Amino acid sequence: MSKKLGCYICSGCDVGQAVDTAKLAKLAERDLRVPVCRVHPFLCGPEGLALIRNDIEAGGVNAVVVAACSPRVKTEAFQFDPKMVLARVNLREHVAWCQEAGHEDTQMLAADYLRMGVVKAQKAEPLEPVSEPVSKQILVVGGGAAGLTAALEAAEAGYEVTLVESKAQLGGFAAGLKRSFSGTSLQPLIEAVSYHPRIQVLTSAWIERTEGQPGAFEVTVQADGTTTRFHAGAVVIATGWKPYDASRLGHLGYGTTPDVITGVELEHMAANGGIRRPSDGKPAKDVVFVQCAGSRDPDHLSYCSSVCCLATLKQAGYIHEQDPEARVYVVYKDMRTPGHYERYYRQAQDHPFNFLTKGEVTGVQRSGDKLVVAAKNTLLGEDIELRADLVVLATGMIPNSADGEAIRALEDAEIRAEKGESAAQRAEAARKAEELKAHRGTEILNLTYRQGPDLPVLRHGFPDSHFICFPYETRRTAIYAAGALRAPMDAAQAQQDALGAALKAIQSVELAARGQAVHPRAGDMSFPSFFLQRCTQCKRCTEECPFGALDEDEKGTPKPNPYRCRRCAICLGSCPERIISFKNYSVDMIASMIKAIEVPEEDEEKPRVLVFMCENDAYPALDIAGLKRLRYDPSVRVLPLRCLGSLNIVWIADALSRGIDGIMLIGCKLGDDYQCHFVRGSELAQRRLENVKETLQRLRLESERLQLTQFAINEADKLPALFNDFMERIREMGPNPYKGF
Repeated sequence: MSKKLGCYICSGCDVGQAVDTAKLAKLAERDLRVPVCRVHPFLCGPEGLALIRNDIEAGGVNAVVVAACSPRVKTEAFQFDPKMVLARVNLREHVAWCQEAGHEDTQMLAADYLRMGVVKAQKAEPLEPVSEPVSKQILVVGGGAAGLTAALEAAEAGYEVTLVESKAQLGGFAAGLKRSFSGTSLQPLIEAVSYHPRIQVLTSAWIERTEGQPGAFEVTVQADGTTTRFHAGAVVIATGWKPYDASRLGHLGYGTTPDVITGVELEHMAANGGIRRPSDGKPAKDVVFVQCAGSRDPDHLSYCSSVCCLATLKQAGYIHEQDPEARVYVVYKDMRTPGHYERYYRQAQDHPFNFLTKGEVTGVQRSGDKLVVAAKNTLLGEDIELRADLVVLATGMIPNSADGEAIRALEDAEIRAEKGESAAQRAEAARKAEELKAHRGTEILNLTYRQGPDLPVLRHGFPDSHFICFPYETRRTAIYAAGALRAPMDAAQAQQDALGAALKAIQSVELAARGQAVHPRAGDMSFPSFFLQRCTQCKRCTEECPFGALDEDEKGTPKPNPYRCRRCAICLGSCPERIISFKNYSVDMIASMIKAIEVPEEDEEKPRVLVFMCENDAYPALDIAGLKRLRYDPSVRVLPLRCLGSLNIVWIADALSRGIDGIMLIGCKLGDDYQCHFVRGSELAQRRLENVKETLQRLRLESERLQLTQFAINEADKLPALFNDFMERIREMGPNPYKGF
C-alpha cells in the first residue's frame, strides 16, 4: 500500500510553550517529506480529531503520526481504523513537562522524537488479524470446588464447557470432608453442573493429549475406556492439591507408630465413623496437633499452606463433639487465621479443654500406652512434654502439578543461588530441578509443546506465573490455573479464584476470535513473521520464547503457533540472522528510528545517550516523572521496546556506529517479588548485554558506556538521578570515538 502520511502536532498542554511547533511542522514537511502536516492547539478535542478524520476520509492520509501526549493516554480519542498505521510521539510528558521551555536542547529533543515517530510510521505496515477458525468451548480440568465453579460460571455466561475429572465422582477433596469451615456443602454445585445443558461432564477420565493453540486446542480424553476428541478455545486447570508425604517426617513418629496420623487422615476418620486410635480402636482422650509438620522448613516445604491452622481448629471441634471432656493440645509455630477466621480462632481459644502454645516439636516417642510429644521454645519459656493417645500432623499442601521431590529440588536450586555456592554446585542443583520440571508422573494436560508436557512449575511447584498484575495467568497462553493448584487456599477461596480464571478463559477465546493478544499487550493484532529461507536452525527463538509459541521440526526450524504468541518479540531479539519481524515492530524499524536521531558533532559538546526502555514498567514510570515535572538531562533519547527481551544486539551496534555516546537499558525487575511482564525479558537482555560488553572491550570501547537497570513502576522519582548520573559518567569518558565515522 502506498503510504500517505499525515503528521498532527498538538500545541496544547504546555507543548506550544516549551517548543516551537511551527518549526517542528516545517521539519516534518521539508526534511521528512510528510505531505500533510498540521498544528492544532487541542488535538484530542472534537475539532482536532475532526481535522484528522477529515483528512483520512478525503483520502489524503492513510498513515497518521500524532505528536502530542503519551501513547498511554487518550487511546480512545486517537482511535482510527485499526488497519491504519498510527504512530504516537510523546511531546508532552517526555519533552514539555520535563525540560526547560524554549531551550535549544528542548527543541532538539522534540525534533528527534518527531523524526523517530515519522520513521516508525513509514516502516510500519497496516495490521490484519490472522483469521483462523476459533473454538469458544472452555475445557475445565478438575471437578473440585474450583473446577465446578469455573465450569458453571462459564456455562452461565453462554459458553459450552467440557469438564474432565479423574475420579468417578465430582467434588474433589472437599467432597471427602466432614464439613467445611463455613459449613456449606458442594452438593448443590455438583447438581447444577451435572444437569447444566451447556456442560459435558467426563468422569473417571484423563487427558491423553493436548495439542494446538488457543482457540484451536485439540484435546484427546480417555474416559471409561472410550476415547473422546474435541476442540477447546481455552483451558481452566483446577486439579487441586495433595498432602505432603508424611513418611518423610519420621522424627515426628509418622510410620513408626500407627497412632501418629495426618490431618487429612483424621478428616477421613471423622467423616466415616468417628475418631479412634488406629492401634487399638479406642477413643482418643488426649490429642496433640503438631502444626507446620514439614512446612516452613527448608528440609521439606519452605512455605505456609495457609489453611492448616484452620483445619486443626475445625478438627479440634470434631473431637469435642465426640467427647466433650477430651483434651486437645495444639503446638504451633504461628497461628494463622486471617480475616474473619480470627473469630474462629478465639472460639477455639475459649474452649476449656483446648491448650494452645507456640513451640517447636522436636520428637514423638511411645511410652507404654501413650505417645510423648517433646516441644521446645514454647510460650511457657520452658521445654514441655505432652502425653497423648493420638498425634495429628498438620502437613502442607502440594499442588497436583508437582511432587514433593520436585519442590525440594527447585527450592534447593534457589537456596544455592542465593547463597552464592560454587558454579558446579549450582549447576547440579539446577540440573536436578530441570529434570523434575519435566513432570514425570505429574502430567495433567499432556501438552505437545516443545517446552514440556505441562505447565511450568515455579518456586514451590505452583504453576502460577506470579505476575503481580496478572493473577491466574500461566506461561501457557489461554491456560489458566485456579484453586489450590495455583496457590494454597481453602474451598471458599478456591471458588472465588475460579471466577477470575473463568473470566480470563472467556476473555482469551473472545480475543482469539478477533486475532488479538491477551495480557499485557491485550488487543494487539500483530503476529511475528519468519523469513525461514535464512534460518540457521540455531533454536534460540524456540528456546527463549517464554510462552511456548514456537515448536520446531526435526531440523530445528521454528514452527509458529501464532495464537500462543503474546507479542513480546523476545524471538525477534534472540535471532542473530534477524529473520523475525512484526508489521509494526521490526529490527529494521528500530534501527531506522535510531538512525533518525540527529547526533551533534564532537566539537558541539552535546552528547547523546539512547535509552531502550521497557514499555511495561519503565516507560510508564517516565510518564509519571513527566507528570511530576521532574527535570532530567535533555541529552537522553528514549526508545520504548515491547520488552527488554526483544532487544536485538544489532541495535546497540547501530547506535554506537551512529556516534551515540552511551546506551541504557531499563527493564522490569527480576525475581519472584517483582517479575518481568514477559517472564524472562530482563534476564535475557542482561545475558545479551554481557556478550556485547566483551565485544566493546575488543573494539577499545569502554563497557561502562552500556548500563542495564532493573526498574519498577513506583520508582519514577529515581529516573532523573539515574539519567543524570549516567550522563555525568559519559561526559567523564568523553565522546564516542566512532562519532563522525
